[in-house]
Amino acid sequence: MPLHDDPEPVAVDPPGRIVLDEVSKKIIEQLQQDGRRPYASIAAAVGLSEAAVRQRVQRLLRAGVVQIVAVTNPLHVGFTRQAMVGIRVDGPIDPVVAAVSALDEVSYVVVTAGSFDLLVEVVCTDDEHLLRVINHHLRAVDGVRSTETFVYLDLSKQTYTWGTR
Repeated sequence: MPLHDDPEPVAVDPPGRIVLDEVSKKIIEQLQQDGRRPYASIAAAVGLSEAAVRQRVQRLLRAGVVQIVAVTNPLHVGFTRQAMVGIRVDGPIDPVVAAVSALDEVSYVVVTAGSFDLLVEVVCTDDEHLLRVINHHLRAVDGVRSTETFVYLDLSKQTYTWGTR
């Protein structure tokens, strides 16, 4: 039984930014600690019914605020090569972002300010695969001026528990 009414957990302010209420932030923080935490446990922690928490999580998923996935260390599940690739772009950046994001090997894409326009993380089975991705996929995208590759030697820290603001 809810301890209070359950308002809409996700709102959009005028510039199009998603705004979360305090209960949604608490739910997200619970899921960041353990993505498999039972809805009943989350409900007890945030003061809603289990059904209300389930509905809120579904709305947060649909809005793209959260994803619930199993996070792995690629080096432990058969991918022996990871790299961060800095990309410099000529012309509009959006088509390059779309083309790069569509590649299966790409796990992370950010637009940056600095010496690179994009930082792209790739996960590959081996060095030959990485070479193919860089030469035949990334560098082949219209608008890519240059790339610089930073090969990972070890994944020392990977966390998603930064909370909410």
